[in-house]
Order: sequence, then C-alpha cells, then structure tokens
Amino acid sequence: MAANLIPSEIIKLGNEINNLIKSGVNVFNLTIGDFDPEIFPIPKELTSFIIEAYQKGYTNYPAANGVPELRNALSEFIQEKLGLDYSPEEILISGGSRPLIYATYRTIVDEGDTVIYAVPSWNNNHYCHLSGAKKVELEVGQEQNFMPHAEDLKPHLSEAVLLALCSPQNPTGTVFDKNTLLEICQLVLEENQRRKGNRKPLYILYDQIYWQLCFGELEHVDPVSLVPELRDYVIYIDGLSKVYAATGIRVGWSFGPIEIMNKMRAILSHVGAWAPKAEQMATAWFLKKDGASQHYLNWFKPEIEFRLKSLYDGLSSLSNQGYPIEVIEPQGAIYLTVKIPWKNKMVKEGEILSQQKDVTRYLLDTCKVALVPFKAFGSSDESEWYRLSVGTLRKEDIPTILNQIKEGMDQFVSLN
Repeated sequence: MAANLIPSEIIKLGNEINNLIKSGVNVFNLTIGDFDPEIFPIPKELTSFIIEAYQKGYTNYPAANGVPELRNALSEFIQEKLGLDYSPEEILISGGSRPLIYATYRTIVDEGDTVIYAVPSWNNNHYCHLSGAKKVELEVGQEQNFMPHAEDLKPHLSEAVLLALCSPQNPTGTVFDKNTLLEICQLVLEENQRRKGNRKPLYILYDQIYWQLCFGELEHVDPVSLVPELRDYVIYIDGLSKVYAATGIRVGWSFGPIEIMNKMRAILSHVGAWAPKAEQMATAWFLKKDGASQHYLNWFKPEIEFRLKSLYDGLSSLSNQGYPIEVIEPQGAIYLTVKIPWKNKMVKEGEILSQQKDVTRYLLDTCKVALVPFKAFGSSDESEWYRLSVGTLRKEDIPTILNQIKEGMDQFVSLN
C-alpha cells in the first residue's frame, strides 16, 4: 500500500511553484486551496481566544471526541445555521477535516468494498487506496456543472457501501441544486430499504466544508434536511479552515450516526489525530460569541466573491473576443473552473503544445500563472479544465493576471 501511494499532486505542484518564487521568478500562484494570512487573517476574536486558552493552561490532552465545550457549541451552531438536530455525543472533533474523512473510510469500508464518487474530486482516490477500496470514478462534465446526477450513480449503487459527495465542490466551485441532490438521496434511501437487515448499508460522506461560501441566490443544501429518513446513513464533514481562513488552526468536525461517530473516535484516538485543546476551546468561545462568526463572514465572503467574479468577468471577456478560453461562473468555495483548450497550438517560436501538460507548462513559463489541472483531481490526463484558487490573490493583481494570460494567447500562430 505504502509503496504505491501517490503523494498529493496539488501539494507537489504548490511546492514547485513556491520554489520558483523563492528563486526570484515572478509567478502568480493560484494553485493551493489555502490563504495568505496577510490578505485573509483569521478573525481577531479567534486569535484572542487562542492566546487566552494557552494562557489559561489548556495544553494537556483533549477528550478523544473533542472537548465538551466545543461539541456543545457546535450542536447549537449546527441547529441554528443548518436546522439539523445533532447532540454533542453525535459530533466528533479532529485536527482538521482530513482525519475525519480518513476515519469515515476506515470505519465503513472493508478491503474490496466499493466507493463511488464523481471526478474531478478532492482526494477520494487516495482514501480509496489507503482503505483498499474498489473505486468507481464517474467523470461528469461541464453540462452538469461537474456534479453527479442520480442517473450517473444509479447503475453502481447496489454494489457500493460509500458514496462520497462534496458541495460546494472542490475543485470546481460548483454546488448541488436542491432537485439534483434530492434525487440522489431518494435513490440512496431506496437502496438502503432494499438492504435492510441483509447487507451493510450504503452511507453518504457529505463534505460541506465550504457550505457558507455559496454566492448570489444559491443556497446550500444537504442530505438530511432534504430527506430526514437518511439521518442514519449520512456522515457530514465540516470545519473551521475554509470559511475563517484558519487552515493552520486544525479544527475540523464531523457529525452523524452515533455508532459511526464512536468507531471513528476510536480509530482517531489510536492515530492521535486530535485538534489541540487550546484551539478547540478557542473555537468554542468564538462560535458562541454573539455575532463574531457572522461578522467575519460578512467581510470574508464578499472579498472571495469579488476575486472570483472579477476573474470570471475578465476571462469571459477574452472568450467573447474569440480567445480560446472558457470559464464557469463561480457558485461557491474559493475556486474558479477554467477551460484552457490550447493543445496543438503553435507559439511564435515554433513550439507546439502537443500535450495538456505542455499547456500547463506554457501557462507557468510564459503567462507566469500557476493553476492546477483537473488531472490532479482524477480527471483524464488530457482534460482541458483547471482549478484556480483565490485564497492568496491580491485584488490589485487581477488585471495583470488577465493581461498575462491574454499575452500568452497572443503568441499563438493561429487562434483556430
């Protein structure tokens, strides 16, 4: 297993770009799903509470499932914000959301069991490898906003034990609409009714860590709100990192059926994947402080949306002028989906971009813009789609980025 484990392609690419920048090359790094603290600092209240928690001596082991103060705060937060009723005992805290996803796989998936997910997808291929799962990858495209539909999943559900879903989606920045998710949930419920007492249930892993970043008139939807009968079969993944720019604080949470949460807790207690106690206490105080989280979101969300919308408008303008580029209107998260169909283009020097990896390199070397190809998220090697992340993007750099992409296309011998 270890010999064949592939390291994170995104982290690898991000490290390569950072090394280029350190060597003096001026590159706009729009690859990693992280934040520049100078642009997006964490909430001031959260900073103060973390310092206070250390000063008060919250430096010993936390409870295996998370400190009671945080689980109580989250129970109230989930009820208030999502209308979902989960007790503190049905909530599990971990050092970010990754260990929780891993624990979900290890709890539900035995070696050889089938897991279904749509690609592009964040990291499900790696979790399948770690758990010895048989993966069913469904490559869905632009016409579906890169989100799976019930008809895509239906032929495979009978053999699966886990369906991994994410909304808003990483890497695409697109979201489930109510009817699409409802149809999927109804299929899962029907499948579990057929299995009752005879086979392991079919569970939904629902990664909603970006759920508070839905833009415009779009609203976040989730399985149990749509189909309450699914409550025993849905494991939610959430956390502090993306909506509060707190990726390094490492506080994530999961909630779901108590028997699943208990097994996940046992796995993570052996791994030792706890969030630091001081950060847990600080998060509890922050979530309970009147208006603090919403006040931050009222600033943070428009800042993210402005960057995504500005890039979308600029790239759309280039497309309307006849340049070979396409972009999906942002719906959620911190990502923009861009199609760069430059393969087989000839640049002035006579070089032909014969493969998609040549396009990626041309973007970096000539346009000085680094994006993540959907290949890194499980799409085919020749997928022309890329993820653009705005967590480290300064607003004043947007015109320069758009101009450099335009100048890169201006060097093509032909725009056919």
